[in-house]
Amino acid sequence: MIECLLTGTNGTMERVDAPCPGCWVNVVAPTEDELRRLESEVGVLGEFVRSALDEEETSRIDYDEDERQIFVIVDYPTVADEADVSTSRSSLALAYDTMPLTMIFLPEKSMFVTISIQENPVVSDLAGGRVRGVDTRYRTRFLLQMLLHISQLYLVYLRRIDRLSSNTEAKLHASVRNEELIQMLNLEKSLVYFSTSLKSDEVTLNKIMQGRIIPLYEEDQDLLEDVLVEIHQAIEMANIYSNTLSGTMDAFASIISNNLNIVMKVLSVITIVMAIPNIVFGFYGMNVDLPFDGVPFFDNWAFPIAVAAVACLVAAWIFKRKGMWH
Repeated sequence: MIECLLTGTNGTMERVDAPCPGCWVNVVAPTEDELRRLESEVGVLGEFVRSALDEEETSRIDYDEDERQIFVIVDYPTVADEADVSTSRSSLALAYDTMPLTMIFLPEKSMFVTISIQENPVVSDLAGGRVRGVDTRYRTRFLLQMLLHISQLYLVYLRRIDRLSSNTEAKLHASVRNEELIQMLNLEKSLVYFSTSLKSDEVTLNKIMQGRIIPLYEEDQDLLEDVLVEIHQAIEMANIYSNTLSGTMDAFASIISNNLNIVMKVLSVITIVMAIPNIVFGFYGMNVDLPFDGVPFFDNWAFPIAVAAVACLVAAWIFKRKGMWH
């Protein structure tokens, strides 16, 4: 999908039929025909387009001196399962990931281009007019507003992860099941993805702050500082949540191992106690000629039963005294 948007006179985002100076060209999940149009009609470099469609591309900033195009790619957070994470009925398979979002400056044509592999809330909110003060004609400010929205989205998802991990931990206290453990592992992996992407975004922002590639104006400095503050806060939150979740997983691993040891200990005690009657009855069940003076009361069936019962009770009492039943 390719759509061209332009900020109107009343400050709302309006769609235009063709690319024009001051517009924002939003490209989402493009087809081959749309990619060719992007290169031929809009004039975006082919290498920038190919990099934008690579899911493994890391956050960076690049500049082509010949075509005077500025290429910025950052990672934004996304949810792998569209479950309702605001309630306790969230899917236990819920996981988060990051995807690249590419922004390209075309100074010669006074246009701003974004390329994303899939639908995402960043471009949807800006295109839908849900972000205030957006003006497509001011490309640097538009870039910073998009970066600010991405950093705020990280904070929202991090709080969701913290809430979901707390709910899952409460369920684990009641009953240790594989579903909850898998959910905790997914959240721990999501935090690793977030932390890695945030650090890459921070490096890109520091390069932007130097002002050598993208010209910065005085009114943009405060906005860029706000973006850096949000990114730093998100990095700290991701590290704290990751350490907390890692410690929780280690604690539950120790609890599971301890519970297994307790179960094995109780089963071993039961096996020993239940083996005593077999030993006693084994003596009285030997194939020997009667009378057999070596075994007392050989012809009395009640005596070995009584001996076995007393031996089991004595063994059970000894194990209880040593705390082996729990």
